[in-house]
Amino acid sequence: MLVFRLASTKYSRDFSGTGSSLFGGRWNKKGSPVLYTGESREIALLETLVNIPSMVLPEMDMITLQIPSNSVMELKIPDLPPNWRDYPAPSILVEIAEEWILSKESLALKVPSAILESSHNYIINCAHRLHQKIRIKEVKAFKFDTRLRRG
Repeated sequence: MLVFRLASTKYSRDFSGTGSSLFGGRWNKKGSPVLYTGESREIALLETLVNIPSMVLPEMDMITLQIPSNSVMELKIPDLPPNWRDYPAPSILVEIAEEWILSKESLALKVPSAILESSHNYIINCAHRLHQKIRIKEVKAFKFDTRLRRG
């Protein structure tokens, strides 16, 4: 299956999860390397836009990745606490994801997007045995439309 990632050009070919491990996120704690990807280019863009500082539009690439489709666990909205969309994210989400990361049950965790719950993100466990099966299908320079600037 294909998933999409918008990343700084400098790190577009780095799939180690180092960035998420350094800072943590909605679905991982500091020290847990994961890759945040989306089911579409559009959700990858939205997820990136809400996480970059105002007025900063760095050089970025849109990366298309092929991941094994037989190793995905899905969390649906009824599986999540009522406040799952809150910002900052409730700590229970990290606890749920940490249990999944440590279990190494699947390569990817399909979760609803807090921005647009009809879309999904795929959190990739960089410690999973199938991590080496991820393949780059395309890396393409991404040009931000100037109308996307905030602030």
